[in-house]
Amino acid sequence: MSLKGRNALVTGGTRGIGKAIAIALANEGANIIINYTSNSQVADEVVKELEGLGVKALAIKANVANPHEVKAMMDEIEEKLEGVDILINNAGITRDNLFMRMKDEEWQQVMDVNLNGLFYCTKAVVRRMMKQKYGKIINMSSVVGVMGNAGQANYCASKAGVIGMTKSLAKELAPKGINVNAIAPGFIDTDMTAVLSDNVKDQMINHIPMKKYGKPEDIANLVVFLSSEASQYITGQVIHVDGGMAM
Repeated sequence: MSLKGRNALVTGGTRGIGKAIAIALANEGANIIINYTSNSQVADEVVKELEGLGVKALAIKANVANPHEVKAMMDEIEEKLEGVDILINNAGITRDNLFMRMKDEEWQQVMDVNLNGLFYCTKAVVRRMMKQKYGKIINMSSVVGVMGNAGQANYCASKAGVIGMTKSLAKELAPKGINVNAIAPGFIDTDMTAVLSDNVKDQMINHIPMKKYGKPEDIANLVVFLSSEASQYITGQVIHVDGGMAM
């Protein structure tokens, strides 16, 4: 599933699932742009790791919730790599709270990054994809965007919105040769889950038929497939990688 010569943008690409995706795509020959918001040292380290795999790599600081920063990022990508062929909308945040206690800013921050960020980044790349009649857009949803989860009304709503946007974009863009799909990860072993108490982890695992957490590589492997020519006839789908949680 060679991706040699393709340019892939991975938002939130310096750690966890995003980093695993960037490495997996680079292993297939894709040039990688990783987007980050704060830690330039970590971003530079990831770039060096990717370049060690024999591909071109860039790290660009940008808040995907800010359309002006997204435009500046895309302008830099156009200048240095001539655009994006594969877009992985991976950047996301949580601001968990019970609904009755949820602050307006906790709601808005999650929507701004998880949903508005997807809108801004996709809109910035889709014109070029339409012109070349080729593109792969992969949006990161979540199992809780399908099932819901107490204390995460904002996050669940944003990830359900990702699914709706994915299906709408898939219908609009299919005639232009652009595939748009979503992945709905379950509980994946990342920094986000590492902070949970053992009691909470045990409760979660009891809801997973496979009785284990997934790994970032489980998501990355699917991204590689959806980014490749092998997935040409797949669009508008929400693929669960969750150990059987949402059957």
